[in-house]
Amino acid sequence: MSEQNKIEKENNQKISPVADWFIRLAKGTLVGIGFILPGLSGGVLAVIFGIYDPLIRFLANLKHNFLMNVRYFIPVGFGAALGILLFAVVVEKAFGKYAAQFVCLFIGFVAGTFPSLYKTAGQKGRKGSDIGILSISTLAIFFLMIVGGQQLTEVTPNILVWLGSGLLMGLGLIVPGMSPSNFLIYFGLYDKMAIGIKNFDFGVIIPLIIGFILCVLLFSKLAAYLFRKYYSGMYHFILGMVVGSSLAIFPTVVFPAFTEEQLAATGLSFGGAILFCIVLFIVGTLASYLFSKVEEKYPREEIF
Repeated sequence: MSEQNKIEKENNQKISPVADWFIRLAKGTLVGIGFILPGLSGGVLAVIFGIYDPLIRFLANLKHNFLMNVRYFIPVGFGAALGILLFAVVVEKAFGKYAAQFVCLFIGFVAGTFPSLYKTAGQKGRKGSDIGILSISTLAIFFLMIVGGQQLTEVTPNILVWLGSGLLMGLGLIVPGMSPSNFLIYFGLYDKMAIGIKNFDFGVIIPLIIGFILCVLLFSKLAAYLFRKYYSGMYHFILGMVVGSSLAIFPTVVFPAFTEEQLAATGLSFGGAILFCIVLFIVGTLASYLFSKVEEKYPREEIF
């Protein structure tokens, strides 16, 4: 195949600008949901949907291609805000009742994209030490979340507490695998945050946004530097965080839903609850696997 034919084939495979805009909106929505979904991390979903690297590079050097980056991330930002707002409403309704089942859907998202993430992690080579980093980070985040889940502490909310919660949410983006919602649940702040967002309580929303922005701006340069200098090790570290945090969801969020008390609250039988989890897990796995294949077929334009 001639070089010209290759170029024409690549051009024919590119997604239309309108379709690409809505895809980024959908990705942002899911990332936003990840920020407040117990057991998951917005950073994990940003990695899964291929927007983590360009976002970190942009935040680490705001002056570089500023307008192009802003145009690219506008639908992502709108989607994230939409996901947070919509899910804050859902938290009080369906998700509160079927939390374990819907968490399984998002675990499916992680499972379906694992082959793609593993391939990306090895793009610049893979050494034995990288596998060691992956294994250690997997075990570390797994046991951290298990131990943390047993240390529930009530914190009285105020402006400083919400500012700190925003910082936690920012770390959930910078450090994929870290679930800010889990920590907020541990401190008894999760439901209060969801209610504050749903009711447009700016005493909650504004400190959250300020804390989030401060955290992202402070640590994005460090993350970009580490990726530039230690790409393989960093990506395997992140992959381990993704795997470990996903596995930790089962004993901390999913399994407790099968107690008699929780089954009675959902109105599901033991078998029905398990089947519901399996079906949503399969749906999430297939959807994310097919989505990753589509993205391989239609490569993203490198504008960063």
